[in-house]
Amino acid sequence: MTTPTMNQKIHADSKAMSKWLERMVKSLGNHSDRLNAINIFPVADGDTGSNLYLTARSAHDAVSKLETENIGELLAMASRAAMESARGNSGTLLGVFLAGVAEPLFGVERLTAPVLATALERGKVRAWSALSEPVSGTMLSVLDVVAKTARATNRTSGLEPASKAALVEMLDALCLAAEAAVVATENELGALHKAQIVDAGAVGMLIVLDELRGALLGHIIDPDEYSRLHGYDIQDPHIHDEVSNETGVEVMCTINLDALGAATLRGHLDSIGDSVIMSPVNSTEDGYRWRVHVHVPEADTALDMIRSLGSPVNVTVTDLCTHDG
Repeated sequence: MTTPTMNQKIHADSKAMSKWLERMVKSLGNHSDRLNAINIFPVADGDTGSNLYLTARSAHDAVSKLETENIGELLAMASRAAMESARGNSGTLLGVFLAGVAEPLFGVERLTAPVLATALERGKVRAWSALSEPVSGTMLSVLDVVAKTARATNRTSGLEPASKAALVEMLDALCLAAEAAVVATENELGALHKAQIVDAGAVGMLIVLDELRGALLGHIIDPDEYSRLHGYDIQDPHIHDEVSNETGVEVMCTINLDALGAATLRGHLDSIGDSVIMSPVNSTEDGYRWRVHVHVPEADTALDMIRSLGSPVNVTVTDLCTHDG
């Protein structure tokens, strides 16, 4: 990590955040094949990299021509687009994370260390609460460690909280912590430990955070720095091919529900499937517009249940056993 100088130029406005989304798309695209190759959890379907890239691209495309100084407005619009067109577990959680980060940033025109710490905490809370059964050793662990690191750095730093130096200090600390959290995933999940690899979604989140730091500080991220992560070397085979694939389908949709309807649907989906993710996209007159994700043996069982509570749109059904990255 580079130590900031008094004259270091730092970009922390809405244009820098738009640049972050742009860099995120490019970097996830460049790394998608390797992320696909080590994707074995929760399903060895080899598409984590592709899902993150396509979801991030939707987020960036939605705001590429938006002119605003309001960072929260920019990220909220990006997150809605990401959630509406999210791909898979990882893409859905990326969209949810962005939505959480946006919430404390409405009206904010310049990012500071304290504001960033609050935004990362909110992003973590939204991501963890979206899953019915959150699992450590995944991208959630990275978000947890990063939020804690940001809080601790903000609390113990001797620098002026709103200063450029304090922001640089926090960005450096949280990216180092994120990398350590990725390394730790190998020993947090049995499947990863057996395969001797780190979690694909966790690496994806590390890339997202590295590009945040890069966009704000004007740094170029060396793609080779990820090659030391277990299983990530470019010469390694597609490890997910060696792991038994889960049968069944992934069902995703968007639906308007009130609080009772949302709780009812989550309970029903928990009873028939797994990898259940539900998160509000935006408010409506009668409740919220929800993004829904679930893995089930048969699509009709989930779709019939969903349709009994409302009219889903943006419905996708994907065979879990046929993903090829």
